[in-house]
Formats: sequence, structure tokens, C-alpha cells
Amino acid sequence: MSTEPRGDDALTSEDIPSRTNSFVGEPHDVTGARLAAEGFLRDLARFSPPSAPEYWDDILLVVTELAANAVQYAPGPFALRMRRTFDGVHVVVHDTSSTEPAPRPFDPRSGGGGIGWHLIHTLCDQVSVVADERGKDVHVFLPW
Repeated sequence: MSTEPRGDDALTSEDIPSRTNSFVGEPHDVTGARLAAEGFLRDLARFSPPSAPEYWDDILLVVTELAANAVQYAPGPFALRMRRTFDGVHVVVHDTSSTEPAPRPFDPRSGGGGIGWHLIHTLCDQVSVVADERGKDVHVFLPW
């Protein structure tokens, strides 16, 4: 019985890394989430580099915004899950608030925020929120 050579470099499910990190939910955990995301991307890039250099920065910015929202608007811990998909990176932030995020007006003169949720929707291919009595998961898919 002969074996046909694999002529493609398709990733198998075993090749696709994933990572989960938990945080207490304090302000310094925003930096911790960003550093955890950077470690994930560094490991991922070893066998699957991004198809455009800006994708790395986009993912880090989105993770930072999601973590900051979790710290600011949800009491208690949050979790960051990241995994490679066949066409990008899936990021999930779980927090303890069941209130779904909503866009706020952004006024650069006020310095009061309001741009994060808009950035997330601009940089991500898909954004969804799944809420229940225990909190919510914010799912985002970004190109890689």
C-alpha cells in the first residue's frame, strides 16, 4: 500500500495552539493580559507567521481593550483564551458582568474614553457576545 505525500502545508488540529490565562481583575492585569497575548503570538509565529505584520499589533490592541473593559466594567476575575483558527486568531475574554458592551460616543476633547469598542469592531472580522447569569464571553476573530 503506497502513501501519497502530503502536498500541502495545512495545519492539523494538533498543530493549532491555544492558551488560557486567568487574572484577578486589577488594573495591572491589563498589562498581564497583553503580555500573555504576546507570548501566545510569539509561540504561534514560530510555525505560522502572520500574513501581514500589522496583524500582530491589531491582536495586542484588541486584547488590551478587552482586558481594560473587563477590569473597568466587571467586578472580579476575568479570563483570556486565545487559539489559532485556520484563517486567524480567536480571542475570548470572559468576565463576571452579564451586561453586554455597547458603543459610547467618542469625543477626543473629553479624554473620557469611548473608542475601545469601536476599535474592536473595526479591527476584528467578527465580534459576538454571549452572556448568562455568570457573566459574559466576548468572542472576536482577527486575521493572522
